[in-house]
Amino acid sequence: MQLALNQMTVPNLEFEAFLDLAAQLDCVGVEARNDLGRPLYDGIAASLAGEKIRSRGLLLLGVSQIYPFNDWDSEREHEVRSLVALAADAGSKTICLIPRNDGTGLGNGERQAKLRLALRSILPILQDADLVGLVEPLGFGRSSLRSKDELVQMISSLGAEANLKIVHDTFHHTIAGGGAIYPECTGIVHISGVVDPKLSLGEMEDEHRILVNSQDRLGNIEQIKTFLSAGYAGAFSFESFAPEVHALVEPYAEIRGSMDFISSQIAATAA
Repeated sequence: MQLALNQMTVPNLEFEAFLDLAAQLDCVGVEARNDLGRPLYDGIAASLAGEKIRSRGLLLLGVSQIYPFNDWDSEREHEVRSLVALAADAGSKTICLIPRNDGTGLGNGERQAKLRLALRSILPILQDADLVGLVEPLGFGRSSLRSKDELVQMISSLGAEANLKIVHDTFHHTIAGGGAIYPECTGIVHISGVVDPKLSLGEMEDEHRILVNSQDRLGNIEQIKTFLSAGYAGAFSFESFAPEVHALVEPYAEIRGSMDFISSQIAATAA
């Protein structure tokens, strides 16, 4: 398994401390974010940020995020072009595209039309920069893009398989009701766990997403095994939103413990 660290898991660390932690955890790479209430790369020039990442033996696997990418207009186009430039200058090959998640644009017909317009408009920008757009279906009932089936069909209809890939998020996959997994169409896998036994799937929110442990209710191990069995060679990136994870003063031990638990479960199955 190739493991990675999403900046959302440790948002209180300064950018270089985040990189040091990822290297200490033997991650293959990191995902940087622009939605932490401060500038992307903590204001470090993109080219210099890329140098700092590579100097630690890491890859910049992705830069998040454009939201809502499927509400396309001139403002969104400007945001995409700006993020593509910041990603490319730092050496990233991907940017992350997040759908509208406020209960609007859900109607059958409207939903697909907005998705098609956005992806068709973003595609040439990605092609010109030789970048991949990672599109993340969100499993919430209020999300305007829940279905991986719908997304895969749309990407195929546009002939955009080289420049558009799925973010498979184990949390969102589960709360959306599961369904088909598309390893060949997946650019990265996000992993997190939910353990609260009182929550129904419909009640689970980002704030409940902790590090994966033995009490996990999302079926992370089964999903990871499916990807590995299918030959998926990309990264599994730790992306936790829970306040208690963000509050960890020394997150290394907790993240390492989760990594070791996952690895042990995969190894036990393979034995």
